Amino acid sequence: MSTETLSRTSTRRRYLACPLLVVRQSGPSDCKIFFGYARNISCGGLYISTVNPREPGSRFELEIPIPPLGRCVTCLCEVIWKRDFTHSSPYDPGMGMRFIDLDEDVVQAIDAWVQQQED
Repeated sequence: MSTETLSRTSTRRRYLACPLLVVRQSGPSDCKIFFGYARNISCGGLYISTVNPREPGSRFELEIPIPPLGRCVTCLCEVIWKRDFTHSSPYDPGMGMRFIDLDEDVVQAIDAWVQQQED
């Protein structure tokens, strides 16, 4: 997918009725640690709802279930922005994350899934 196409389609998001449980790969032992719940997803990244959002620029190897594929994928993701918890905010705390090395077939599957919602 070209950069131009990715920037145009990455703004389309699928808001998830049932959040996806995302885990972080921890070290060589393949230990998995709960990371947060994905509340929306696009072919460019996802929003993770968590009370402990990480700092922008932080990178993590995440395992993300991709429903249209029927399996989880592992991908390096980078925190782009975060929203801390505040009592006065109507929004959940969390962070926006960008996919770094997502395989092209997964990008296309997510984009098709998001587009189905728009139709």
